Amino acid sequence: MSDSDAELKRLRWRCRRGTRELDQLFGWWLDERHAAASAELRRGFAGLLEQQDPEIWDWLLGRGTPTDAGQAAVIDEIRTRHRV
Repeated sequence: MSDSDAELKRLRWRCRRGTRELDQLFGWWLDERHAAASAELRRGFAGLLEQQDPEIWDWLLGRGTPTDAGQAAVIDEIRTRHRV
């Protein structure tokens, strides 16, 4: 198993949040955007997975924005694609 395969498996595990909606939104980003994403967006996504679910929901619903530019860009992509 390569380092990138191991990293994807680790990220996929961390995408499991306990709510179907967040699992699906994060899973979509990992499946559809991660491979082509810049290093900044990848770091932002990994950092987003460290945040608490209520804060993530606030960001997804437009009730705030992450201070990290990479995290904010990932939130914007998810909101644009899924009309959260």
